[in-house]
Parts: sequence; structure tokens; C-alpha cells
Amino acid sequence: MLTPKFLLHLEGIVVAAAATIAYHHAGCSWLWFAVLFLAPDASALGYAAGPRTGAATYNLAHTYAVVALIWVAGHGLHWAGTTPACLIWLAHIGADRAPGFGLKYPSAFQDTHLAEV
Repeated sequence: MLTPKFLLHLEGIVVAAAATIAYHHAGCSWLWFAVLFLAPDASALGYAAGPRTGAATYNLAHTYAVVALIWVAGHGLHWAGTTPACLIWLAHIGADRAPGFGLKYPSAFQDTHLAEV
């Protein structure tokens, strides 16, 4: 059934696949992909300062809009490596969303917009 939850999981799969395919077609380094793929998860360190701060830092690092803004800024300023880094970042977010790791509510790490993890 095409429930909103199912569609959000499917969207994650599609974004992860599309970003990975685009990365491949750009001829970028797979070593860098492997090294940087989990980098956005460092944002969870914000939870050391409490759930409200942790949710804010995690959500900033796991929001498609933030990646898009950084790509636009980097592209406009001709920053080398912006496109590959943003594609890795998008692939990470999509891969997180596919199994249900969504944006966090400030109540607890397990409370996400997709479900309780």
C-alpha cells in the first residue's frame, strides 16, 4: 500500500541510488565515498549536550535542503569538491531514510519523523 511512510522510505532508496549513480558518472573517487559516507553521523555528537541540541545538530546534517544550499554556494563560488561531497552526503541521507532513520524530535534520539527507531 502506498502509505506516506512507505513513500518516505522509497524516497530514501531513490535518493541514495540516484546520488550514488551520479557520483559514479562523475568519475569521483570511491575511496573518498567510503571515507566520507558516514561523516554526517558525527552530528550525533550533539547529543552529548542533550536531546534538544542533539536533534538540532543531527537534523541540520540530515536535511536535503542544507545539502542543496551548500551545493549552490559551493558551485557559485567554484569550490573544488563540492559536487562529490554533496552527492556522498545525499547518498548518506537517503540510505538513512530507507530503513527509517528520520529527522529527530528533541524528545529522544529514537523519536523520528518516520517512526520510533
